[in-house]
Amino acid sequence: MCGIAGFTHRDEAPPEGALRRAIASIHHRGPDQNGVHESGCVSMGAVRLKIQDLAGGDQPVRDAATQTAIVFNGEIYNFRELRAELESLGHRFGSHCDTEVVLRAFLEWDTGCFARLRGMFALAIWCEPARRLVLARDRMGIKPLYLHARGAQLHFASELKALFAHPAVPRTLDPEALNLFLRLNYIPTARTLAAGITKLRPGCYLEWRDGVTRTEAYWQLRFAPRRITRAGAMAELDHLLRESVREHLVSDVPLGVWLSGGLDSSAITHYAAALFPGRLKTFSVSFSGRSFDEAPYFRAVAAQYGADHSEFDLRPEKDDLPAVVERLAHFSDEPSADAGALPVWYLSQMCRRQVTVALSGEGADELFGGYVTYLADRYARWARPLPLRPARALARLLPVSDEKVGLDYKVKRFLEGAAMPPMEAHLYWNGAFPAPHFPAPLPRDWPLDGSAPPATDGSFLHLDQLAYLPDDILNKCDRMSMAHSLEVRPPFLDHRIVEFAAALPHSLKIRGRTLKFLLRELMRDKLPPAVTARPKQGFDIPAHHWFRTALRPMLRDHVTEHSAAAAGLHWPGILALLEEHDARRANHGYALWGLLMLTLWMKEWKITR
Repeated sequence: MCGIAGFTHRDEAPPEGALRRAIASIHHRGPDQNGVHESGCVSMGAVRLKIQDLAGGDQPVRDAATQTAIVFNGEIYNFRELRAELESLGHRFGSHCDTEVVLRAFLEWDTGCFARLRGMFALAIWCEPARRLVLARDRMGIKPLYLHARGAQLHFASELKALFAHPAVPRTLDPEALNLFLRLNYIPTARTLAAGITKLRPGCYLEWRDGVTRTEAYWQLRFAPRRITRAGAMAELDHLLRESVREHLVSDVPLGVWLSGGLDSSAITHYAAALFPGRLKTFSVSFSGRSFDEAPYFRAVAAQYGADHSEFDLRPEKDDLPAVVERLAHFSDEPSADAGALPVWYLSQMCRRQVTVALSGEGADELFGGYVTYLADRYARWARPLPLRPARALARLLPVSDEKVGLDYKVKRFLEGAAMPPMEAHLYWNGAFPAPHFPAPLPRDWPLDGSAPPATDGSFLHLDQLAYLPDDILNKCDRMSMAHSLEVRPPFLDHRIVEFAAALPHSLKIRGRTLKFLLRELMRDKLPPAVTARPKQGFDIPAHHWFRTALRPMLRDHVTEHSAAAAGLHWPGILALLEEHDARRANHGYALWGLLMLTLWMKEWKITR
């Protein structure tokens, strides 16, 4: 696992020290080794976290005969198969790492090599004779890749902060991206909150050839349900998960599993424990004394598999939360309104003390239908013809809870969303801001560049896989884990499993009120009954409560009229959120988290309008 950065300069002298500053800014992604490659047209570098071939594989990797070099971030799980094929074609290798395999695969198959790779990656390949730079990103967007174009020049990096190291990259807020952030909790590809900076789309490559760029998809996910029995689907998923976990366990450094006590991470633990050659390490975060604490469930799973289990009990009175929240602004790159970043930070910190690689359950909810919002989408179809105004008035009388997602919060948001068109409602339920405080409407070219599918049950999963998964869930996981030099691998996102899930009938994903029906049925006789029967518990913090207690002073210090003006936000609306929350007339904890992270991010990186 690594971080990469670079820029073109077409025979101009590159800015002095810019590349070194860029790779130094992402040292946390690869503290074990760093290197650069510079020519008359391009400067690029990498920092390396050693996972495979600890003695070799330093980056950049070069082929002297063709004057080609690569910087690479990620893991290729089928690199040994590809290496054997390439050796049969006459290629010779000087290391045992996957990066050299990718370089030689490119030399053999050009951009056709990307569809052959199984894994997660973001990479840059420079071909000196052709003055050609090729960038590529994995199918699901597990690894990030940021871009900035300036005339004929191109800058790229694993994180925004590495782009900001170049003097030509502006630090200006994009108002349309800010609108999306406030609506969605995240900024969907290809935008970022920084004007002029974009993200390469998952499953795509970009070619820069002597100042001219083009982008092309090498993989696209297609939803075309096929006929398959429940028994047949269970057998196929069992085989796919076993194979994916087996590949994801390959490592030359210590490895463990993130275990939340939910169905997804418990399923990964089940397969990993059977395949791992030794006692498996598992890691969890608990919230002692709170109703949403999942400790009984993850302890039961850890005990069933004889895991060497560690856990971190997250308590605001014990931990210096404000200091950690400020550090999130530095490592998040873009502010995330997903409060789950905080427990993932602590989980990564604890995990890194023992291992360098961790497997996680990310992706199963989006693939197999795990979010309660999918039920809300269905129930809203029945509610829309009804008079909802009296129901909303009654909902305002519900007592305001201090739970993460209490009954009052769920009922109020459901009724507000039920008054919206179906796609708007689905996005609203995943967001944070209450409907009366919405900013401007969504831009016309989003979602999916103006080609959003019809608002059907399957389309909601499609949308979440293309936007919410890479730009919220995977973004959060990458930044918080790599801040601690920890590689996290999500076996559910093997593209073979993704394609299998896309071809499943919807009835095998959600049946009645049962979410993730197929996965639940598969694991029913494998995991403790309490785990397979329980509803999903979101992995985040009790933001509503903490913003009335431990984090209230920090919130009031940073979310101010001045900070609102700096972002171009409407202060009276924000003040109303703060006062309603303080007076316990409503729960706005998640919206306030987003505002706090936005404010801290703008201050950290000196972003202006």
